Amino acid sequence: MSKVSIIIPTINEANNLPLLLSDLSIIQKDVEILIVDCGSEDKTIDIAKIYGAKVHKSIERNRGLQLDIGASNSKGEWLIFLHADTRLTHDWFGKIKSVFKGDKNYIYYFKFKINHKKNIYRVLEILVNFRSHYFKQPYGDQGLIIHRSTYLNNNGFRKIPLMEDLDFLRRLNNKKDLKQLNIPIFISSRKWERTNIFLQAIKNWNFRRRWLKGESTKSIYSDYYKK
Repeated sequence: MSKVSIIIPTINEANNLPLLLSDLSIIQKDVEILIVDCGSEDKTIDIAKIYGAKVHKSIERNRGLQLDIGASNSKGEWLIFLHADTRLTHDWFGKIKSVFKGDKNYIYYFKFKINHKKNIYRVLEILVNFRSHYFKQPYGDQGLIIHRSTYLNNNGFRKIPLMEDLDFLRRLNNKKDLKQLNIPIFISSRKWERTNIFLQAIKNWNFRRRWLKGESTKSIYSDYYKK
């Protein structure tokens, strides 16, 4: 059994995926990389294969389903869930090796950084890291490192198209087991570049509020991805 499995859901990520897979290539002999694609029409799958990743396919565009497919087909004791538009430092893997020898009940996540030089993004970083650290509310784009037994004991990701990260973390038996690593993950600014970041933050907050009140993820998904 591999010690670590890295699971990456994709949909038309040909522009971003090579960058992440390049970051991961230096540790590829120590891990298995699983790409779970849900119908990309670009070169995403070709790129994944060039980099030696294992490719699995989801029959629907559903990130919770993709993550669960990846976990179900993985062989690692530890599962690392990453978004395709993130980047990692060259030494990140060496710095987290102690995690794999530690408490299997802990779920780890990275320090939130945005891959853009604008000062306004530094404000967002402060707010997100404060929320994550003090309120134990990280999101999936910060990367999640979970031992297989902990993942299974908490019934994994549900097959829902969004909010799958919030749903999983809300179901944890003990939120104190969430630990922030002092290692950054660099997140693409693309989701904020099309709008004012504070307006986008308000929209995201409203999507979460609607979900917590019990609205179906299908209707929220339709609004979230509305052009």
